[in-house]
Amino acid sequence: MGKKVVFVDDSQTVLMSSKMIVKPLVDSGVIEFFEFENPLDFLEKVKNEGFVYDLVITDVNMPQMNGLDMAKELKSIPELKLKPILALTTENSPEKKQLAKEIGLAGWITKPFTPEKLLMGVKRVLKIR
Repeated sequence: MGKKVVFVDDSQTVLMSSKMIVKPLVDSGVIEFFEFENPLDFLEKVKNEGFVYDLVITDVNMPQMNGLDMAKELKSIPELKLKPILALTTENSPEKKQLAKEIGLAGWITKPFTPEKLLMGVKRVLKIR
């Protein structure tokens, strides 16, 4: 069983391209890929089904819920407090980055991103060679 990596983004395009980028890690069994277009659906799965992940990669600006608010909620769950969360977003304001740091996000990847940058972020956070 690979490490559970969850992508939360309201853009179907970003989810599809992210899935293609990490496909070699999925195919080799290093990670399992999960995707949610709606952060509220993901929170429901975590809270109601006890879903535990190894890494969350989230957009910041989404219609249903801001990714930083979602991260705050995830970090408030004791067994998930230390699980890493990366932002993958067009958002680039120093204030948002500072808030992300305070919440405890492990990193920030700005869109548009290169496949190498996303893979490097996933591997770095999960300590994959």
